Amino acid sequence: MLLKDLISGLNFSKITGDIDGLEINGICYNSLKVKKGDVFVAVKGFKSDGHKYIISAIESGAVAVVVEDEVDNLSVPQIVFDDTRSALARLAVKYYDNPSAKFKLIGVTGTNGKTTVTYLVKEILESKGYKVGLIGTNQNMVGNMILKSDRTTPESLELQELFSIMVRDGVDYVIMEVSSHSLELNRVLGCNFRVGAFTNLTQDHLDFHITMDNYVKAKSKLFSMCEKGVVNADDDYTSKLTEDVTANIEYYGVKNDCAHKAEEIVYGEKGVEFTTDGQKIILPIPGEFSVYNALCAIGICRELGIDVSDCAAALKVAHGVKGRAEVVDIPSEYTVMIDYAHTPDGVENIIRAVKGFCKGRIITLFGCGGDRDKTKRPIMGEIAGNLSDICVVTSDNPRTENPTSIIEDIIVGVERTGVEYEVVENRKKAIECAMSMAKKGDVVLLLGKGHETYQILNDGIIDFDERMIVKEVFSKM
Repeated sequence: MLLKDLISGLNFSKITGDIDGLEINGICYNSLKVKKGDVFVAVKGFKSDGHKYIISAIESGAVAVVVEDEVDNLSVPQIVFDDTRSALARLAVKYYDNPSAKFKLIGVTGTNGKTTVTYLVKEILESKGYKVGLIGTNQNMVGNMILKSDRTTPESLELQELFSIMVRDGVDYVIMEVSSHSLELNRVLGCNFRVGAFTNLTQDHLDFHITMDNYVKAKSKLFSMCEKGVVNADDDYTSKLTEDVTANIEYYGVKNDCAHKAEEIVYGEKGVEFTTDGQKIILPIPGEFSVYNALCAIGICRELGIDVSDCAAALKVAHGVKGRAEVVDIPSEYTVMIDYAHTPDGVENIIRAVKGFCKGRIITLFGCGGDRDKTKRPIMGEIAGNLSDICVVTSDNPRTENPTSIIEDIIVGVERTGVEYEVVENRKKAIECAMSMAKKGDVVLLLGKGHETYQILNDGIIDFDERMIVKEVFSKM
């Protein structure tokens, strides 16, 4: 591809050097991955500045560079943009020939529920015979092919490459989780969203966004990037989220009047039942949050022209998502359930869902991630303490932080409640502790890890699949 064709129509401010007839073989923003013939995009990140690695990129074979800050005496042409992160997204869209215009793209944003909603939509669409791609926290899927997922929403270059693979494989729809980071950092810039959806907003990622106002503003960007929006009418931030957006918004909910409202709700151990739009819905996933997730999925599919009766038929046989209210299969008189809940709202939702069917005590094991929002730690501790019979406070992914310090932050909230609690820093030993206390009818809730099969420690990443650990602990007991 000619470099002049790649940058044609893009809003750059200056070109230095001769690009006439210059062929490029690819785009790269990581100097360690540059190949001969690449154009290197120098992105300013939080921990490092790509401009520092321009010479290294050229030595590795880069034939041109995209910069914000012009560099003197370079041996290759440079194209100057005001914002190279945005430029990366625009370049990626052009390089891969605008792939998201070749299928119907749906984006789901919100603090909790994104993964479940995307899977429910995927199952509904597939029940109608469509080929569906999925991008999200658990995994990326192209049809039935499963790809590893490193982050909720990939960087723009990898995202457009993934879209191009999906085009090649003939997908009709792509349903993706859209994180607040990806919206704020322009990873999804240039994507053609047919429908955008909003689940809810609760405290999370304030280490990045600093304030809830910034957080909601980041989420709201999706609704000026899509034609139609499907939004939770009951969320406290909905009015702020929908200010000044360009999408046509439809609302769903349980409490407030809206176009798609759940009525005649029945909560049970094996799932939820409700009526919406004159249709009875049965979803085999327990909890009030499952009603909201189902409503969101139905709202999305209705905007795509799918009849609510077809949604109902698909949801009735829908499978749960790995790591979301997942029951571990062991022959015990108590239940062990794994859930990804790692925010105050997520913790409250899953424990309240369990309260709806638990015949014994709720023993909640949880921690908080290191190098993340510290203010939510005591809040999560207080919620867990108020709603549980016993708490076991342990590590989640401590990363570079001292695990003891994280636990101390959590305990501040736990102790306000007067709940019985244990502190066991080692997560495997904590699971042993929680299971050793369980009696007939109890539910042991393991929160925070969900689908993850690893733990991120200060000295590296270790294998940590809670399903295997629970089975191992049970076999020894």
